[in-house]
Amino acid sequence: MDKYLPDKKNIIMTREQVRAFDDWAINTVGIPAVVLMENAGRSCAELIEKKIPNVAGVKVCIFCGTGNNGGDGYVIARHLLNKGYNVVVVVAGDRNKIKGEAKTNLDVLGAMGQAIGQVNPADADIADQIRTLTLDAGLIVDSLFGTGLEGRLRGGFQELIEAINAQNCPVLAVDIPSGLDCDTGRPLGAAVKADYTVTFVAVKKGYSNPEAARYTGDIFIASIGIDAR
Repeated sequence: MDKYLPDKKNIIMTREQVRAFDDWAINTVGIPAVVLMENAGRSCAELIEKKIPNVAGVKVCIFCGTGNNGGDGYVIARHLLNKGYNVVVVVAGDRNKIKGEAKTNLDVLGAMGQAIGQVNPADADIADQIRTLTLDAGLIVDSLFGTGLEGRLRGGFQELIEAINAQNCPVLAVDIPSGLDCDTGRPLGAAVKADYTVTFVAVKKGYSNPEAARYTGDIFIASIGIDAR
């Protein structure tokens, strides 16, 4: 896994290029989407092990959206559980919306006996709920939204993200800090302020915006089993 350095030549992708790459990897090369998700989540877990060593069962709180970015979070949870971390998994939104590879990995966690929490971002007391869930955590993982997010945050997610930012805890963002626009590097109302971002395959276009650095923290580029050409 390479650390992103702005003055180094890197492959850069827009939102549409990310979608096209995933489509090519799955439908042309033939790599199952669940394998790509596994590789992505495992890469994040490996960085967590380096940055936040598991001392006395350190608590990691993973906030997952209902799409594929959330699926990466379930993979991360499984790998950290296998390493003895105290893992708290929280679905933000309607669990019934979780489909495909993300649901497969959520079901695996359930079969392992992992409790799955759930919050409604629109709840009036969402800030208090986040504070309680993250109490004594050594790390928060932001696995809410990926690069496909467009338009301003709604349904309480701005308040949820602001609540995450209010905690005195390191944060790792999966692929892109939730709420940050992939192409512009600007927040869509609010964005997670991460200490580390593990981005997949290529640097996202928005990261070239100097303003994005206050949200991404240190960026690491991880392979998902196939590289951009």
